[in-house]
Amino acid sequence: MKIARFHVADGPTRLGRVDGDRITDISDVPGVGTSLRAILPHLATLEEAIQASDGESLALDAVVLEAPIDDPQKYLGIGMNYKEHAEEARQAGIPTPTSQLWFNKQVSCVVGPHDPIRKPEVSDELDYEIELGVVIGKRCKNVSVEDARSVIAGYVVANDVSVRDWLMKLSPTFTLGKSFDTHGPIGPWLTTDDEIVDPLALRMQLTVNGEVRQDWTTDDMIYDVYEQIAYLTQVMTLMPGDILATGTPAGIGAPTGRFLKVGDVVRAEIEGLGAIENLVVAEP
Repeated sequence: MKIARFHVADGPTRLGRVDGDRITDISDVPGVGTSLRAILPHLATLEEAIQASDGESLALDAVVLEAPIDDPQKYLGIGMNYKEHAEEARQAGIPTPTSQLWFNKQVSCVVGPHDPIRKPEVSDELDYEIELGVVIGKRCKNVSVEDARSVIAGYVVANDVSVRDWLMKLSPTFTLGKSFDTHGPIGPWLTTDDEIVDPLALRMQLTVNGEVRQDWTTDDMIYDVYEQIAYLTQVMTLMPGDILATGTPAGIGAPTGRFLKVGDVVRAEIEGLGAIENLVVAEP
């Protein structure tokens, strides 16, 4: 299934089932409501009713898509997790880690798939990072690599927008440089895990104003999504709706100084998951 959060004009948020170029309102299905995070642990039991729903059907281009998970308890990202990207990061002055390197993106950065990205007044080093976003579906701790897929609800396209000078010079923990408001666009919807044959074999492409900047596949990860979940759950309990940004491939702006500017349009697309597209605007 593909499940989106959406609204029409200035109307309330609803949940919808996405089929092709249309979306069907499922908010009135018993047990569904309007919070995708709340129903993640129950998706298996709700699936039949969701698939059978004959709620209002709308064209996708007639609605406004919102962040599929707008209220995660945690948004975590892993650094330098693609082989070629680790090398370009090294060239940009970021040492290659010898183990999984995790950081927080504060959840206040999350925005929808077509919301604007603000360029901060305090930096001219605004960068992009296409990433496969993994959404956790159940409370879990000490998960083995072999069982890790069983705790995944589904996937989103993520752009781990980064402010490089705050990341490196002013905030060496990465958190501040990863957490500016609007720097966590995700979407366009949640694609449930059962729809994806192999999340480690998906093509991902990011363009800026139509120019391809990143074009890679998820099989180049150093630590795959299952190893990431196993590693993290040794430390913390992951909760339904938690988002893991699983790394970005080569092609970021930092090594060449090709940072984002006001007016740029950034499009990130992952095979089977759809695309998000965001306009860079000046900070108000």
